[in-house]
Amino acid sequence: MRFVRANPVVLAAFILGAASVAEAGEGAFGWLSGDWYLTVGATGLVAPDFEGSKSYILSAEPIISLGKAGPAARFTSRNDNISLGLIDDGGVRAGLTGKILFSRDGDDADELRGLDPVRWGGEAGGFFEFYPLDWVRARAELRHGIRAHSGFVVDIAADAFYDVTPEVRISGGPRVSFASSDYFDAYYGVDAEEAAASGLGRYRPGGGVKSAGLGGAVTWKVTEPMTASLFGEYSRLMGPAADSSLVKERGSRDQFTIGVSTTYRFDFSM
Repeated sequence: MRFVRANPVVLAAFILGAASVAEAGEGAFGWLSGDWYLTVGATGLVAPDFEGSKSYILSAEPIISLGKAGPAARFTSRNDNISLGLIDDGGVRAGLTGKILFSRDGDDADELRGLDPVRWGGEAGGFFEFYPLDWVRARAELRHGIRAHSGFVVDIAADAFYDVTPEVRISGGPRVSFASSDYFDAYYGVDAEEAAASGLGRYRPGGGVKSAGLGGAVTWKVTEPMTASLFGEYSRLMGPAADSSLVKERGSRDQFTIGVSTTYRFDFSM
């Protein structure tokens, strides 16, 4: 089993970004003053060994969300990356977001041997979400790579949700992801030296659609601050990812994920 944890450097970057906004505020803490929430949790899942792999592993991921308290959030998803809400009125939420990226090399999977390792790092950027209908939430994230790659990634998702009981909610909807050539080159590119070492065909990707798919979940409100979820997702690699020799010769375009998660919300004031 592979375990991962949140990188405090990423969280510190979010807080420092919020602090820069606070300088224009009033009072001892400026914009930071008021009621806040911190949601933390973990996800256990069975997913591809690496994006594009046809082998599956059991792994764990953190869930972290920080923001100023406002109207209760109508919907949240495990797909939401680490977030710091700067605007939150219940119907519209926007702010900073980040994602932790872990290293990837030939020691992780035989299919990767001969390819240049991808260093650990992250992605940082912004998110925007709104409700086109009372029972539908749409969210978009734009992130730029840090250390692991130097490209851009855009994730867009829409989820319809329905409360079966006051404690049980079902939800689901489409997901689509886009990326720039620098991202695809780091994860899917194969230059001449890598081709000679790995046996894969040479491949120089451009930018475009990365994947499209569907996801769904059943969420149970255990207590007021605590939730638990069972979820499943399917995505199909497209564009530069699907055309990579790594995927064509040793992997699969079809990517499935199933797992469980739990979160706990802490409320505090500054």
